[in-house]
Amino acid sequence: MSIIQMSEALANKIAAGEVVERPASVVKELVENSIDANSTWIKVDIVEAGLQQIKITDNGDGISEQDATKAFLRHATSKIKNETDLFHVKTLGFRGEALASIASVSRLTVKTSQGDAASTFLSIEGGKVLEKKKSDARKGTEITVEDLFFNTPARLKYMKSIHTELGHITDLLNRLALSHPEIRFEATHNGKGLFKTAGTGDVLQVISQIYGMNIAKKMLPLKHETLDFSIEGYIAKPEVTRASRAYVSTIINGRYIRSIALTQAIIRAYHTLLPIGRSPIVVLSIKMDPILVDVNVHPTKLEVRFSKDRELYAAIEETIKQKFREITLIPEMERKAKPKEKSIQHAMNFDNPIVEKKPESTGWQSEKQKVNYNPPVQEIRESAAPSVEYNEKFATPTHEDEAEAEQNGSSIPDVVETPVEERATVVDRQRVPTMYPIGQLQGTYILAQNENGLYMIDQHAAQERIKYEFFREKLGKPFNESQELLLPMTFEFSKREAIFIEQYKESFEKVGLFFEAFGNQTYVIRSHPNWFPKGFEEEVIREMVEQIMNEEKVNVESIREEAAILMSCKRSIKANHYLKQEEMFRLLEDLRTTTDPFTCPHGRPIIVHFSTYELEKMFKRVM
Repeated sequence: MSIIQMSEALANKIAAGEVVERPASVVKELVENSIDANSTWIKVDIVEAGLQQIKITDNGDGISEQDATKAFLRHATSKIKNETDLFHVKTLGFRGEALASIASVSRLTVKTSQGDAASTFLSIEGGKVLEKKKSDARKGTEITVEDLFFNTPARLKYMKSIHTELGHITDLLNRLALSHPEIRFEATHNGKGLFKTAGTGDVLQVISQIYGMNIAKKMLPLKHETLDFSIEGYIAKPEVTRASRAYVSTIINGRYIRSIALTQAIIRAYHTLLPIGRSPIVVLSIKMDPILVDVNVHPTKLEVRFSKDRELYAAIEETIKQKFREITLIPEMERKAKPKEKSIQHAMNFDNPIVEKKPESTGWQSEKQKVNYNPPVQEIRESAAPSVEYNEKFATPTHEDEAEAEQNGSSIPDVVETPVEERATVVDRQRVPTMYPIGQLQGTYILAQNENGLYMIDQHAAQERIKYEFFREKLGKPFNESQELLLPMTFEFSKREAIFIEQYKESFEKVGLFFEAFGNQTYVIRSHPNWFPKGFEEEVIREMVEQIMNEEKVNVESIREEAAILMSCKRSIKANHYLKQEEMFRLLEDLRTTTDPFTCPHGRPIIVHFSTYELEKMFKRVM
């Protein structure tokens, strides 16, 4: 078999397979070029999630007539002159592959001008220049990409739905806006407004635009410097969590990157402040000498490598932990006002921010870009949700639990209705021997004994297991009915979340959840399935939205499982709660009736055993 050299067109198509994965990849590469061109305004117009058309317009430096054609040659770049430059990359683009790759799999036109009389128009199809002429373009560049993958139909088979592809584009624009709050971004889809930021340099204002005002109010500013790193940004209070780590945005020298290790360092800093399986909302910008980071790891430049990674992760962990040590982390209940007959929604004015006294700057903008702080304005609403009372002392579900189960349309498990002495041995009691309580340690651990020695039982973990199995059965047998709400629930979602809600409205409605649009990215819920646990409705609804974004389906069984775990934890005995002798005995007996009495729903051990032999050995009774 003889060796031949591939044609330029074939090589570009192969490169396009690495760089241009989907329409969002095209948006990323072109917008990053606009950022590198010192643009202060960038507009992204999308048609049919980018498969039909992507148009990027900016007010940047533009491209000269001499360089316009060269820019679309493979490995043509203005950023790298020699090998030394490769280790001091300060721009987002530098490899010289993006424009050639995009042009090879689309029909592309470009209008560009540096603000003088020399303006250029190019038409390229499948990598070949069809036309080049003078243009009347204003200063800046406008690139239009049409019929993406028209000459590589096999690639089209791997594209997802319109909503999925649009979700990827929206998520990308969110990251770019967070990385560059000083740039004014605009985006449309099929002619309708999709995304817009003010470009004031205020990162918190961008967070508010993406995640909503309520989230922005619960973000904590972060700032720390070492000899090698400058770390700043915003972290959410531990009470604000999501099921996915996709809400953690890490930015290195203005470049959004994906780093599992970096994200894990952030999660570790939250430690036990986060529930198991939950992640925070974080926007972290890190600046360092370019020589300390290798951005030439992958063609998409989303992955990087650090030369002082341990020092960086340690600095991030300590910075976040220190912030939590400085403040009180007691969540405040949101008060909700009584509903009015007519409600008028006011949009945030990002073009004319209100001038207020600004606290010490915590953004990563330059001195020229510092602006007056415009905090999100949120109407305080009086909470009308009734409080749920229950008896924390006993392990078994209380009368309130039973009443709630009846109201939710589900039966009470037999394990509750039958006295302890008469319960059927559904589980093998011999797995856990009878233990006789002798006291408590620090109001947290029950000390018990039998002929086999001493036992220590975590009373909270034990009741968590009992309550969990009760609620799991209760939530597992609901009637398919909805519960009308006296006061509707209002939710603010990110643009990406709203896209998925619209796409999967039918799936939500099949399980009894109806989203009613109420303005930009805001939805009202007037009823919900009757199996939703009281006091946890909002958490369950957000869990369902996050699940459909990750799995593209609503798995009611897993949602009920998570709800049962949540309720069991909230309603169990806490530490420093002293119990009477009969209460301790009842708790231990109830634990023996559970299916899995050895761990709590989070996987923590419930019982620790010290055998008689071990005790005698400790006291030197046996040698």
